[in-house]
Amino acid sequence: MSMEPLDGENQKKRVCYFFDSDIGGFHYGPGHPMKPTRIRMCHSLVMNYGLYKKMEIFRAKPATKREMTQFHSDEYVDFLSKITPSNMNSFVREQHKYNVGDDCPVFDGLFDYCSISAGGSMEGAARLSRDKCDIAVNWAGGLHHAKKSEASGFCYVNDIVLGILELLRYHKRVLYIDIDVHHGDGVEEAFYTTDRVMTCSFHKYGEYFPGTGELRDVGVIKGKYHALNFPLRDGISDENYKSVFEPVIKQVMESYDPSAIVLQCGTDSLSGDKLGCLNLSMKGHANCVKFVKSFNKPLLLLGGGGYTMRNVSRAWAYETGLAAGVELGPDIPVNEYYEYFGPDYQLDVKSSNADDLNTPAYLNRVKQIVMENLRHCGGAPSVQMTDIPTLPIDAEMDDPNADEDLIPRDTRRSQRLLDSRIQNDGELSDSDDEGEGGRRNHARHRDSDSVESGGGISGRKYGLGAGIMHTSAAPTHGAGPSGHVTNVRVFSTPKASSMEVDTPSLPAEIEEVEVKMENGSEGGGGREKSDSMDIDSSSATTPAEIASEAPLGSTLNLS
Repeated sequence: MSMEPLDGENQKKRVCYFFDSDIGGFHYGPGHPMKPTRIRMCHSLVMNYGLYKKMEIFRAKPATKREMTQFHSDEYVDFLSKITPSNMNSFVREQHKYNVGDDCPVFDGLFDYCSISAGGSMEGAARLSRDKCDIAVNWAGGLHHAKKSEASGFCYVNDIVLGILELLRYHKRVLYIDIDVHHGDGVEEAFYTTDRVMTCSFHKYGEYFPGTGELRDVGVIKGKYHALNFPLRDGISDENYKSVFEPVIKQVMESYDPSAIVLQCGTDSLSGDKLGCLNLSMKGHANCVKFVKSFNKPLLLLGGGGYTMRNVSRAWAYETGLAAGVELGPDIPVNEYYEYFGPDYQLDVKSSNADDLNTPAYLNRVKQIVMENLRHCGGAPSVQMTDIPTLPIDAEMDDPNADEDLIPRDTRRSQRLLDSRIQNDGELSDSDDEGEGGRRNHARHRDSDSVESGGGISGRKYGLGAGIMHTSAAPTHGAGPSGHVTNVRVFSTPKASSMEVDTPSLPAEIEEVEVKMENGSEGGGGREKSDSMDIDSSSATTPAEIASEAPLGSTLNLS
């Protein structure tokens, strides 16, 4: 089977998964290590493993300029919305001021890319707050370096801060955990002076970008001892990472008692990453997700760094499965990026034989200091309770499909309704259950090349899916979102090409699953009943100030 239920799962989680097919169409430029195509590669694995049966899939409404100014300055957001490769020479001063240039280049569709990333994280947070799901997943998010008025480290808009601000409307305390190889400096800086958010980052430290995240950086004023940093050295192994991650997070949960968790799952901490220097395997990285999930708190899973695309997509697909309560099988199914996973076509990302410079004495000493800082917190801070103010998004969230019953039976159903249908466990159909429930090797009697004894398909050959440069879903680089209907070909069985592989584990009959997503612009004419995120807000001083001064439930915007 391609999926196995997780052992010890005491309760099934409701998972909302956010994906926008346009995300793979953006390109930072030739030679740049950040490649948004990795998110579409991950989605291809998610769909071909059959994970779409286990969770709700949504296309979030892109974040508006107004929503972004809940954290970012008006001038900075306005600059991002205006600058393009064709007019960038007119914004030389602004580019220098906002750190846009080398690491954070100007590319076609830059603002649309930021809107998609932020929209998924904000809507995921909104659904968690309103108990629409237990886990929300947005692999296009996790851009933790962006500052209030500055791009940094390939990040322009800090979707994490925007998502946490949405969570703070309903939750007393939010815990942010960062397992990217780089320090989560943008998020830490945003909430450095408040006790409403605790940030906890495990990262490489010492002559390494961004140069922050020292052990002694613990927060200031109300936020003192609410910023935890665990600096690591090169080559940390799965065992050593687990030996510090689990006890620290367990103590954080006991001391701080958050009511919601945001986990940034940057995969540049994996072995073999082009920019990373740690040595985690896929299972070691995913163990962090499994451990955080075990606390049964509302959980927002976000992407982040990761620059070896085949490993990024492997890890995030596997962690999507863990969120949905299943473990993916070791053999990668045929998909449009299949050739990228050669030569073994296995899901696992293994550790290398690199030396681990993190000695037990060093790790124990750092862990001891972090634990001591936690003890200074003095328990979970109290928050004044008030009524939660109503915003436009609340009406949408209360009943996103309010008018579904009014649609005549012979009328095409909305994509939102179709996407939200999850296959119940034990539900079978001839099109969906191939390869499951012991039917894996039963070929159709009409197939002329089926093996007579047992109906096996051991002699069958399948052509490889098209590569990145030949996908029909969207262009792989250049233009951003468009106004047409986009078809994402999740799986198709092309005629055997000159490049064939034996795939004895594939089912005899595979049908094409087609997900149709319609684009809509911010100004109207968009998707049917998309979840509106139009939160009335203007520029705020800092999220930390807002979170510190405002009681729970009060609006987190300064008008």
